[in-house]
Amino acid sequence: MATPRLLAFALAALTSLLAGAGVVLAVIGGDGRATTEFAAGVTLALPSATLGTVIAVRRPASMVGPLLVLVGTAAVWVTVGDLYASAVARQPRLPLSALYAALSQGDWMFLYVPAALLMLVFPDGRLPGRRWRWAVVGLLTVPVLFMLIVASDPGSYRPPFESTPRLLLLPAPYQPVVRAASIALLPVFLGLLVASATAVALRYRRATGEVARAQLKWFALGAACLPLTLLLCWASYLFLGGPELALAGLAATALAIPAATAIAVLRHDLYDIDRAISAAVTYGLVTAILLAFYTAASFLAGLGAGRSSPVAAAAGTAVCAAALSPLRVRLQRWVDRRFYPARQAVLTAVEELRARTHAGQAQPEELEATLRAALRDPALRVGYRLPGASGLVDAAGAPVDPGDAFAAPVRLGGHDIGAVVRGGAGTRELLREAASAGALLIEVVRLRIEVSRALDEAEASRARILHAGYEERRRLERDLHDGAQQRLVSLGMAIRLAQRHLHDGALDAHGLLDQWVAELAAAVTELRQIAHGLRPSSLDDGLGDALSMLAGTVPVPVTLDVAADLAAGDLPDDVAMTAYYVASEAVTNAVKHAGPATIGVRVSRAGDRVTVRVSDDGPGGAEIRPGTGLAGLADRVQAAGGALRLSSPAGGGTQVEAVLPCAW
Repeated sequence: MATPRLLAFALAALTSLLAGAGVVLAVIGGDGRATTEFAAGVTLALPSATLGTVIAVRRPASMVGPLLVLVGTAAVWVTVGDLYASAVARQPRLPLSALYAALSQGDWMFLYVPAALLMLVFPDGRLPGRRWRWAVVGLLTVPVLFMLIVASDPGSYRPPFESTPRLLLLPAPYQPVVRAASIALLPVFLGLLVASATAVALRYRRATGEVARAQLKWFALGAACLPLTLLLCWASYLFLGGPELALAGLAATALAIPAATAIAVLRHDLYDIDRAISAAVTYGLVTAILLAFYTAASFLAGLGAGRSSPVAAAAGTAVCAAALSPLRVRLQRWVDRRFYPARQAVLTAVEELRARTHAGQAQPEELEATLRAALRDPALRVGYRLPGASGLVDAAGAPVDPGDAFAAPVRLGGHDIGAVVRGGAGTRELLREAASAGALLIEVVRLRIEVSRALDEAEASRARILHAGYEERRRLERDLHDGAQQRLVSLGMAIRLAQRHLHDGALDAHGLLDQWVAELAAAVTELRQIAHGLRPSSLDDGLGDALSMLAGTVPVPVTLDVAADLAAGDLPDDVAMTAYYVASEAVTNAVKHAGPATIGVRVSRAGDRVTVRVSDDGPGGAEIRPGTGLAGLADRVQAAGGALRLSSPAGGGTQVEAVLPCAW
């Protein structure tokens, strides 16, 4: 087991022992205030100890985990010390009271040492360089010297240790020198703390990898709670007259720093850190400006209305709100340019493209190239989702497969209209913002693709209808020529021949007439069959009877449901004929390809729309392919101004639905 991990476990155990000792001291001391502070300290130290242990387990060779645990240990130590002082006040003969009295007078410096060391070694657990060793030595040496110097000053002992025997006591002539030395160590210690913070900034400037920079940003975001504490202290004195709100800032700091450290080490890509920093800086500046305005406005209004006047407070609030309303957006843009340049670049690029598109100087299809340039992601794709389609297509109509890449959905009006697919750069949150900013452009391109496809389909459908018309005309010509026409020509020739021999008595007139009648009947039958291919004669009695006759010819049970007003023939002839052919073709396809157990045919009307729905319980998987009966049926329905929809999931049966316009 690595040494840093062992150290983290040892510190976690020490923290637990200190917490247990604190419980015992709370019982002995009986000081409610100290006990409350102890409970709060343990609660706030728990995240550091827990998350530090987790980091030590996941990164056993890094010193980040042990130092984070040590941050929690130091917080518990301070609160336990207060409990020990309360216990000594009730039980002066507690063990180690003299030693603790000597060392505790200057131990407050050690509360800052773990955090400073953490800043020196974050995020990889190593110092920025050899020259930074002096900072570590100073952070460990200066607090010890300060503690020893203060312990030798008899006037520095706090209650209840005033009467405790002094373990370190210098002669009176040296005591002024000792006090001067203790005061001189304070700026030295402050300089060490500043140097530790400088190490973080130096690492960020030297960092070349995105991971290291993101980790340092997370750590800085956690440390940003320290300025928040100052703002809360300012607000507390302004509104409450005391520093009570600063405690909330300290609590937030105790939670934010370990959480940010753990995220930085273990999950640096959990969230767009640039966006978080930009938001934190923006609202921090807004809060500071708000407090400044409120302070100034309250002071100026209070000069005339009194310091505690509600009128002054209301006037100050009104001035603040009026001043900050137009300022926040500009402030956000200013902060984004410095802390979140990628977001500013994306939003600016999309806004410029939108303006140039509106002016006719650009096309909305340029959005993909614009986002690629703004995000520096040459593999980024913009996909458009067409109605009724499950996949994405690009601006040219070609399929877009996101694969395993993150795709930020684009929504407009509650509908999913496309997606921005990440190539190799850009965070998820930034892609979502880009998707939201470009939603209108994506909707325009999507509609243009849809219109273009509709025009192409209409052109193709028109060509197919013309081709089908030509083919039908040739079929009719062939059927008439090879069938009824030949039969009638032959009949005419036979009649002409019989006319020449009518008076010589050589013909059997009755037999010839019977033969000619039979020939005429056969010709009529063939003509009826040809005419039936154009318009079924069964429609003369209404759509309901025609569909009933159709169902009677099918070798599969057919459930027929036709609205009463439609079954009685109350339909325009062209609508009735189209509805009949939809049902006929769909039923024929089901019997031929699906082998269903049952088929359902339903014809209904809603307003000026007639819906024909044919469903079966076959295996599904049907498609509308060029040259098939369904493709011709779709052309027929579109030519009638309607729409044909096919639903045929694998294993779920097939449903063909045609919606036909019918105004009467």
